[in-house]
Amino acid sequence: MSTDDKNRAIAAAILPLVGGAENIDSVAHCMTRLRLGLRDRSLVQDEALKALPSVMGVVEDDTYQIVLGPGTVARVTPEFEALVAAAPRPSADGLAAQGAAIKAARKARNQTPFKLFLRKIANIFVPLIPALIGCGIIAGLNGLLINLGWLPGVTPALAAMASGFMALIAVFVGFNTAKEFGGTPILGGAVAAIIVFPGVAKIDAFGQTLSPGQGGVLGALGAAVLAVYVEKWCRRWVPESLDVLVTPTLTVLVSGLVTIFGLMFVAGEISTAIGDFANWLLANAGAGAGLVLGGLFLPLVMLGLHQALIPIHTTLIEQQGFTVLLPILAMAGAGQVGAAVAVYFKLPRNGSIRRTIKSALPAGFLGVGEPLIYGVSLPLGRPFVTACVGGAFGGGFVGLFNMLGDKVGSTAIGPSGWALFPLLDGNKGLGETIAIYAGGLLVGYAVGFVATYFWGFSRELLEEFDVETEAETETEAVEVPVAAGGPVAPEAPEPVRV
Repeated sequence: MSTDDKNRAIAAAILPLVGGAENIDSVAHCMTRLRLGLRDRSLVQDEALKALPSVMGVVEDDTYQIVLGPGTVARVTPEFEALVAAAPRPSADGLAAQGAAIKAARKARNQTPFKLFLRKIANIFVPLIPALIGCGIIAGLNGLLINLGWLPGVTPALAAMASGFMALIAVFVGFNTAKEFGGTPILGGAVAAIIVFPGVAKIDAFGQTLSPGQGGVLGALGAAVLAVYVEKWCRRWVPESLDVLVTPTLTVLVSGLVTIFGLMFVAGEISTAIGDFANWLLANAGAGAGLVLGGLFLPLVMLGLHQALIPIHTTLIEQQGFTVLLPILAMAGAGQVGAAVAVYFKLPRNGSIRRTIKSALPAGFLGVGEPLIYGVSLPLGRPFVTACVGGAFGGGFVGLFNMLGDKVGSTAIGPSGWALFPLLDGNKGLGETIAIYAGGLLVGYAVGFVATYFWGFSRELLEEFDVETEAETETEAVEVPVAAGGPVAPEAPEPVRV
């Protein structure tokens, strides 16, 4: 079967299990998940869906999210959209109205103003991750070629490819911000472009000459939000006959002046403070900071608070070329892998859970943790806590070396686990940076395993789950959450790769 046929078959298998095309309100995808807006949630056949070989798990938030994994989801989504578009649409409005009411009620229960704000921030930066990854890997390759003295005629071109996006990232942030906050995206991008325009170097504000890029992504975010409010004010008060001329002009003029003579300076000071604080924290309390960050990241994901870190990562990458926080946070995934391996050995008779772990571990090593988190450790309870312990010790290991002067950073956000190796950078040699990160992963694996094996199970938990289930097979599907004799994963907000 060709790759296209395989992806089409996956889409065709999923569609009837989510209620058919008439039950689909919207289709989108992120790095690992097919996100569906459903008209009637009750039509979804959850257990049958989870039993599909290609499905790693499901998560229910404001959309119904089917975990397919990186790469696969980007290929299955167009096939799924084509099937939905080709199907006849229902003529009655009753089902749509019922589904809309269910969706609205669920969103009202699950949303808070703070979580909605964090989701907006995530929606601004998450679409930028593929470009950050691609440019980050090219930058790493270019640095390696320069250090080796190879291909001197090619490295300037690679530098341009790696740096072009970062030089204009403020424009993309401004565009996405305006789009997310209900304004005209291109106006948000136009105002944010002021920040990176070389001509600002001729302007004095607050007693100092501005620098192109001053304020970075935080300045772009603030400028675009201001532009949205100015634009909305103009739409209310400017006569319709003059709107096409006056509204964009006033939007760029007012928000542009505030950006030049206020936001760039303020955001620049905040960005500098963020970078200085991160460096100071890891230089003076690296081991302790790493212990806390690595140990608490998974709970932050469960609460949806991890999204607040995205602009901080981006600011550090923009300032220093890499974020020193991501390799530490990635240790949470290492603790999770170690804990899952321990669960595998502690439950030798539960074929269902063991099959899930074996199928999900390769993705876990590459930093995709949803199948292990939602299908194994979180529902079991204690193994989730001991996984956090493993992440804490791994983070403490990496943080300790930061405190000793060896910075370990990532040139992009998104990947984790072994997938982060191509994006590693630091203030010492690449070999030393890779060795420290690898050492942190090993510590996370080992401590997560030991903590889970010896303290992750009570007697009652063992009696409940170490029971005979269906025999293990190598070809059966990943079942997340697992069936008979296994835990059922609760609803949870979407995590990011750590």
